[in-house]
Amino acid sequence: MRWKLLRRRLSVSAPRVTVRSRLPWPLRWLALVLMMAGSAAMAVWAVESGREAGALEPQARAELVGLREEVRRLREEHERAVSVANAADSLLKAAQATQEALAARVKALEAENLALTRDLGFFEKMMPASGDKRPLSVRGLQLQADGPQRLRYQALLMLAVGQPAGLKGRYDLVLTGTQDGRAWTQALSRPDQRIDIRQYQRLEGLVELPAGVQVRQLEIRVLDAGGKLLASEIARL
Repeated sequence: MRWKLLRRRLSVSAPRVTVRSRLPWPLRWLALVLMMAGSAAMAVWAVESGREAGALEPQARAELVGLREEVRRLREEHERAVSVANAADSLLKAAQATQEALAARVKALEAENLALTRDLGFFEKMMPASGDKRPLSVRGLQLQADGPQRLRYQALLMLAVGQPAGLKGRYDLVLTGTQDGRAWTQALSRPDQRIDIRQYQRLEGLVELPAGVQVRQLEIRVLDAGGKLLASEIARL
């Protein structure tokens, strides 16, 4: 009997069954309303988002334009700054070149001043001393080495004011020094050491030294035609 009932229920001829929800219809309507309200809210949100995006686009464009203008202004300021820096660098280099030229000029003027001072001292030595009663004076005597065993000397003979022109005579050289560690002296009186002074006469010559001689000083002695000593001067190395 049970088997027959079970087969009847499972067969095509079994009675239809209707499934009904236990949820009352007011709640079902409420759920439907909530779903519709949610869909509407989403639609409204989408519309508002679109509006905001549309409203933001002009603002973004305006900000972009402003940024581009700021970049352009900064570039112009950078170019002006670079131009000013280049001009300052050029001025600095020109100032340095001018300073170097001035320094070189100052150095040249100092050398020229030193040379003029030396010349002035040389000419002062050549001027006769006030109150000097000697008829002749030796001025500017200089002595310098002109080789391993050779000396060059030069001097200027000047007649005193009021002395008659045409003074004749000679000059002798007296060399003093050492030879191989011992004292050494030599007097030179050569035929080419004649003088004939009108107002002044320049003396210049070379002296050959023996081997091993080191000269310490040179003395010039000026004598008249009778052998009288008129003037003398000493130069030291």
